[in-house]
Amino acid sequence: MGVSDHAGVTVCVERIILDELKLEEVLYSINTFYKALYSPTVCSRCSVGQWKIWILKWIPLLSWIPQYSVRENGLGDLVSGVSVGIMHLPQGRFTSQLPECPPQKINYTSFYPVLVYFIFGTSRHVSIGTFAVISIMIGSVSERLAPDDHFLTNGTNGSVLMDTEARDVQRVKVAAATTLLCGIFQVLLGLVRFGFLVTYLSEPLVRGYTTGAATHVITSQLKYMFGVSPRRFSGPLQLMYTLVELGRLLPQTHIATLLISLVALTALIIVKEINSCYSHRLLLPVPIELMVIIAGTLVSHYADLRAVNGVDVVGEIPSGLVPPRVPEVGFFSSVVGDAFAVAVVGYAISISLGKTFALKHGYKVDSNQELVALGLSNTIGGFFQCYSVTSSMSRSLVQESTGGKTQVAGMISAVIVFITVLKLGPLFEQLPTAVLSSIVFVNLKGMFMQCQDIPALWRSSRVDLLVWLVTFLCTVLLNLDLGLAASIIFTLLTVICRTQHPRYSLLGRVSDTELYLETESYKEAKAIPGITIFRSSAMIYYANAELYQEALLKKSGINVPKLLKLKKRKEENAKKKQLKEQDKQVREKCCNEDY
Repeated sequence: MGVSDHAGVTVCVERIILDELKLEEVLYSINTFYKALYSPTVCSRCSVGQWKIWILKWIPLLSWIPQYSVRENGLGDLVSGVSVGIMHLPQGRFTSQLPECPPQKINYTSFYPVLVYFIFGTSRHVSIGTFAVISIMIGSVSERLAPDDHFLTNGTNGSVLMDTEARDVQRVKVAAATTLLCGIFQVLLGLVRFGFLVTYLSEPLVRGYTTGAATHVITSQLKYMFGVSPRRFSGPLQLMYTLVELGRLLPQTHIATLLISLVALTALIIVKEINSCYSHRLLLPVPIELMVIIAGTLVSHYADLRAVNGVDVVGEIPSGLVPPRVPEVGFFSSVVGDAFAVAVVGYAISISLGKTFALKHGYKVDSNQELVALGLSNTIGGFFQCYSVTSSMSRSLVQESTGGKTQVAGMISAVIVFITVLKLGPLFEQLPTAVLSSIVFVNLKGMFMQCQDIPALWRSSRVDLLVWLVTFLCTVLLNLDLGLAASIIFTLLTVICRTQHPRYSLLGRVSDTELYLETESYKEAKAIPGITIFRSSAMIYYANAELYQEALLKKSGINVPKLLKLKKRKEENAKKKQLKEQDKQVREKCCNEDY
């Protein structure tokens, strides 16, 4: 019990004094309470409530769709969904060139998985679908298991022909099996709560990683903006080789394509700045991306830019859907390692973007549910011959910048893809590829603005700055998969170093307060006479126990060896005194007996 009198007010605080036995009794009663709470009888009584909680957790759509406000979010989600939906088709057309697959399969990838994520996902701004890095990883598996030389046939006059149709069919089977297995891995990892991996993706790591990924995306779009055809590279230093190749091809720049890019860039930048400066006055941002796409398509169609000026356009967008089909599980043993790598890299890209948007807009994404949602998107997509999906950085930025506020924007984009695949595909076949690349280029500005973290981190934490820089460089130099692995390993090493070399300090009390601060940093903090308060910024474990002991002795000024020596000498003196007393008692006893 404690009593204090301050400003005429008496405060009395009573607490139970617990000894060890009493503490055990309290802990036992608490454990008994929880056992009773979760007993089969109680669980059976609360089954309806438990089922409701479970359903809302695993199907997030049911938790937020009843509160959806059409007035606040409807128009923004509509414009955003239409813009992203139109981008899905030409971007899918580009991405289909990476795994050398039929473009209509990419159209399915932009439809079925997006609908699945709309139901099970928790991020409001990411756009699920094709992504260049994942497509390259899937394409490498397809090319390895279905190489060109397996489909060579003898033609007339001794010529050698390639059966491209049979090759594409086989590669589709390999890709679908890889996607299905990738989805199964992600679902299983989500069910076993593998989302804890996100705890190792610190904010500096995520922001450095997304900035590095944006560099890859920008580089991949330059060839469309300049109208050149560089060679394709893979592996570490891929970005460097690509930039060198682009530099070599600059004299071959297609002037008409470059002019289209410059006009589109100018319009996008000007209107984006207007949207930013007058955001408080505009009911909705001007949908400049959608306007540029429509204008570019109309100009290309009526001016016949492809035929007259040789401008590269999106080209044929096949129509129609296919029924579901079970992928050939016989490929599982050959692609298991690749499928797991795609699962981890795809999840890392998606959760990184999800966390970035969640921090910006003030909501939370469930890391484990995101893993399950992405896994279900890939699993169901595998039955429709889709390719593995993840969040696209460029489309996600467009979805956010055009006013998208909820997952409804993703659903609308899937509807646009569905309508286009069925009927409207030919309308966008004349869209210049340079227009789409310009949209991607401008919308990546936000990611590169994250470079402003560098001076802020220099002032706040040099270790976090080092994590940011190492992550960015590893992502740029080693590509997204190896760069992510190297970044996580480096971050873990910094955690180990921090725990082994924490900050040690002595605390003192600020007069007339209950604040205890470092005496070395704050002059008003004074040590309490007779009491030494020692603080460590890390927990104690075997790796830093000895360092902790050394710091404690140094900070406190206690000479332990001297104290031990004094203690030992005191014990020896006490022992000698005890022996003397025993000898004295023995002699007295002997004298008494003699007497």
